[in-house]
Amino acid sequence: MLFSLSKTEDERRLLVNTLGRKWEFTFTTLVTFGGAFFASFPLFYSTSFGGAYWVWMAILFCFILQAVSYEFQSKPGNVFGTTTYRAFLFANGLLGTFLIGAAIATFFTGSDFIVNKSNITVQLAPVISSWGNEWHGLDALFNLRNWMLGFAVFFLARSLAVLFFINRLNHEVLEARSRKYLWYNAIPFVVFFLVFVIWTLLSEGFAVDVSTGVVSMEKYKYFTNLIEMPIVLVLFLLGVVAVLFGVIATWVSPKFKKGIWFAGVGTIVTVCSLLLIAGYNNTAYYPSVNLQSSLTIFNSSSSFFTLKAMSLVSLFIPIVLVYIFIAWRSMEKKRIDIEDVNGDDHAY
Repeated sequence: MLFSLSKTEDERRLLVNTLGRKWEFTFTTLVTFGGAFFASFPLFYSTSFGGAYWVWMAILFCFILQAVSYEFQSKPGNVFGTTTYRAFLFANGLLGTFLIGAAIATFFTGSDFIVNKSNITVQLAPVISSWGNEWHGLDALFNLRNWMLGFAVFFLARSLAVLFFINRLNHEVLEARSRKYLWYNAIPFVVFFLVFVIWTLLSEGFAVDVSTGVVSMEKYKYFTNLIEMPIVLVLFLLGVVAVLFGVIATWVSPKFKKGIWFAGVGTIVTVCSLLLIAGYNNTAYYPSVNLQSSLTIFNSSSSFFTLKAMSLVSLFIPIVLVYIFIAWRSMEKKRIDIEDVNGDDHAY
């Protein structure tokens, strides 16, 4: 929305710097997530990142464009021009969000890979996992349900962005414009999200027989998971309600500016609930069209020692959260305006 929500150079700089001061947090989260997943589920890491190569490389490339754009668009001697680097931000916002949604959707729709652990003994090519086609992850785009979650994440990111702008900007024109843009994005988000959720709940899921480890298709599996895990069901509903409340309250009351807190927390709770539905309650969290190659928490986790070590490391999570809270609060003591940007030697 950089070139549409803002109309002047000052407005664009204000939007860029409002978000730009936080991009290191997102990268830290990404690295932490990747490291934790690699340690806990190395087979998933090697299968997905090694097999679905092109889709993950495209996502990572979008993240690189984001970092480069923030850091170099206002540097002296910028030979490419500010507009070029802002176009990088546009590409990241467009492709990065959509591709992440499409990739996560494969947790419910399945991917084309084969896992053969006996290959570890092959000296010349000890490759356990192999992709079943030459698209290496881009085949996720051939499934319409993946597109639904991709568009849902895309419009959700835009909705959260305008809620964030309303909360943090000290700029009446941009705030009023953001409230209008909220509906342009929240309504499509709700539509695409509902289509994906209903489609998934009414579809077959990848069930795991605990005694044998055999994976089979089970009708209404994900709906069954919701019913059999009432805590997850409650969390899912609370998350959805929180997101809707943040959006609707912001639209109803011109003075209400805290919608991002409700929608942001609701998004986290909803996503965590969806991931629990995908991998808990005897379900293959990374399914394959070759059913017995599907990854579950039983056949893809690390050794007991590693999991025990990771559980101990996780005890530091509250400390990390406190650090993030303090660092975020120090940067957000007051709402930002264009004078803050112009008076900042480190502004983007």
